Amino acid sequence: MSQLLPLVVAMPLLGAAILVAMGRHVPRLAAETMGCVGASATATLALYLFLASSSSSPLIEWVGGWKPRNGHSVGIVLVGDRLSLGLAVLVSLLVVAVLVYAWRYFDEPPRRQAGSFPALVLLFQAGMCGFVLTGDLFNAFVFFELMSVVAYALTGYRVEEARAVQGALTFGVINSLGAYVTLTGIVLLYARAGELGMRQIGAALDRKGGPDAVVLTAFVLVLTGFLVKAAAVPFHFWLPDAHAVAPTPVCMLLSGVMVELGVYGVGRVYWTVFAGPGGVAAADARRALVTLGVISAVIGAVMCWQQRHIKRLLAYSTVAHTGLFLIGLGLLTPDSTEGIALYVLGHAGVKAALFACAGILLDHYGSVDEHELYGRAGQLPLVGGLFMVGGLALAGLPPFGTGLGKALTEEAAGAPLTALFVAVSAVTGGAVLRVAARVFRGWGAP
Repeated sequence: MSQLLPLVVAMPLLGAAILVAMGRHVPRLAAETMGCVGASATATLALYLFLASSSSSPLIEWVGGWKPRNGHSVGIVLVGDRLSLGLAVLVSLLVVAVLVYAWRYFDEPPRRQAGSFPALVLLFQAGMCGFVLTGDLFNAFVFFELMSVVAYALTGYRVEEARAVQGALTFGVINSLGAYVTLTGIVLLYARAGELGMRQIGAALDRKGGPDAVVLTAFVLVLTGFLVKAAAVPFHFWLPDAHAVAPTPVCMLLSGVMVELGVYGVGRVYWTVFAGPGGVAAADARRALVTLGVISAVIGAVMCWQQRHIKRLLAYSTVAHTGLFLIGLGLLTPDSTEGIALYVLGHAGVKAALFACAGILLDHYGSVDEHELYGRAGQLPLVGGLFMVGGLALAGLPPFGTGLGKALTEEAAGAPLTALFVAVSAVTGGAVLRVAARVFRGWGAP
């Protein structure tokens, strides 16, 4: 069974290569169909492995047969536990939804290949699946940077628009700086432990005793790089700029899964590498993550309420919910971790749906400005209804998955943090409901 794990990464890579090779020789309909088939096949395989796996015995595959000898390894290891395979399923299903939504979305210039967009999305899928499945810290960095490079290209996909190029450049510069920071931390860990496998690094640090300055510096650097990807404050400002100019299907990927994978990277690296006696004390990690989460949640919620550009509003709501994810992660309890896993699952679907609705408004009216659209979208009742449902889901109300995940996390958080969860969810959900009321119903002052 574990031999199938590499296919979860290889299948979208192969699909992207075929689309690039045949893109100029097949019609657009065929290219988009091939993209959907490739993404769907990967989603099916990931779902099959998820259902076949168990929490007690994860699937482990050393690619190429390079297994550890005498406790040392140089190979690439893929680990398919319930969490990583569940995220691979989420990623793949959202990619399928994005490709279906983007069907004939772009007016392609004659010089561009018909399959360029689905090929890029399949590369993005391969990077995301590789990141969640890898058990090797350096390859986690490689897969995340593959995903980031493709995200730069997708953000600036409309190269004929100066604003798109500018947003992609901001995205690229900030995330590249985060990548350099992450790589520096990995180099320090390799110098200290002589290993790149996450579990092997953790075991080596534990054998060497308590943490020293090198280990603490590596912890800060590696987690900072992932927090940049997660758009946590103060590294968040690239996300609203990218969302403001990126095509709507790309926004669905950025807020739907890329930000969440940054949070996952923080948790995975801490649990596997730094949680032992040779790493960082749980109290210190809890204090750092909860503090960053509170700051991100508050600033993101305030900025979300102040926006009139709908895509930027949704981007800042992502920043706010990233803060809530970090708080739940930082509590370091099984209940809070399970709650955040459900919260992330619900948030990914809700945010992708809200961006899809915003894309419909942009397509119909050429604007996503709340003031310009005041009362103009009354003839789109279904979109308005979905927008209102999305606002209720962001507010964390039952029966949505966000509400269940938030409730589980609040039980582990205590009264002060529970009040913050309620306030941030109410503000971000209220901002979306305000847009729905003004744009689709014409409520409030013009």
